[in-house]
Amino acid sequence: MQILSIKNIRAKREELESEYSLLTEFPDGKLAEIIEDVGFKCTLCGKCCTKEFNDHVFLLDSDIDRAKRIDPSSIVPAPYFELCDQDGNFYVSGYSLRCQKNGDCIFLKDNRCTIYSDRFSICRVYPFMLHREEDEDGVKDFRQISGLNLHGEYNHPVEKKDAEEIAERTTAYEKEFLEKEIAFYSAVLKLFEENGLKPVRRIYDRKMREFSADLPVTVYVFSKGNFERNTVKKSDYISKT
Repeated sequence: MQILSIKNIRAKREELESEYSLLTEFPDGKLAEIIEDVGFKCTLCGKCCTKEFNDHVFLLDSDIDRAKRIDPSSIVPAPYFELCDQDGNFYVSGYSLRCQKNGDCIFLKDNRCTIYSDRFSICRVYPFMLHREEDEDGVKDFRQISGLNLHGEYNHPVEKKDAEEIAERTTAYEKEFLEKEIAFYSAVLKLFEENGLKPVRRIYDRKMREFSADLPVTVYVFSKGNFERNTVKKSDYISKT
């Protein structure tokens, strides 16, 4: 959904709230059963950390302090800015990790995660998921595995207890992600209404052209319930090391 008006902000929040309700109604135990049936086994191929498989690593609020402790320079505003006001300020729902020049995760080296014991929320549940996406026919339904048959091995035995633990972590991640997105749109709506701001697509497009030309832009990142002002250029998203 393109955020072109205050009405669109409300509609997006309502859409996310609906998705959250559907998530909470997903039958207990069903995801664990699917995890058991699929029998996924990680082969340490490192593909999940590459540009080929994942565009960027989005950080939940619970990841931020850890990321700053590991490497304060590793985080940037998430790359797909949700909206832009009439003054040319972008707004985005959180932070993400910088990438290497080839687009791979900044912490991937020789196909291995260099911070594995401290890896972030999405990294701990991948390739498992529990959110709705459209298929090739436009039908929207829950997906539980990302990159099925494209990495790892399948049909390995998975203990029921292990499957239940994975399912619990995955569901918790999806809930935290949606809660953050809902809170972001609620905060944006309040900020815009109280300050006479409005989303403007023409300004959004102009500022994105500036960003693509590696000119600095202002991005307000929603983090831990507040908006944090950042000034970034496109080149800032690539690690200098």
